[in-house]
Amino acid sequence: MLTEANLKQFTGTTQYYRHWLNFCYTDGVQFLAKEGQAYWLLDAIGSYQPQLRNLPKYQAFQLWFLVVGHEHPVIQPQANYQAVLTCWEDTPMVGVEPAIRQDIHYTDFPLAQVHLYWQQGVLMLPSEY
Repeated sequence: MLTEANLKQFTGTTQYYRHWLNFCYTDGVQFLAKEGQAYWLLDAIGSYQPQLRNLPKYQAFQLWFLVVGHEHPVIQPQANYQAVLTCWEDTPMVGVEPAIRQDIHYTDFPLAQVHLYWQQGVLMLPSEY
């Protein structure tokens, strides 16, 4: 079962997993993908990397948010969408547009939101940073 408390237990990684889109991810991200049935999330993040490689400020670090529902104060899915995936240079702020925004019609992802860090080609949970 995937909960925020489960994710906070990951404070490092013992193994790196290789994704077919040529990036690595940590034990915590593997747990998130498996328990949340969210390998699609890894695919989505990986699919944007060629585009982000052309933006110098996103080459070394990226902050990814998946927000389900309308509870987040800054990140909201569009009308008739259930969730939104965004990539930011830094903490999301009103009036600042993300580098990437993908609205998602339907998801059964079990958490209201999840944050992921991308650093030097490795996707990780914030607690693993």
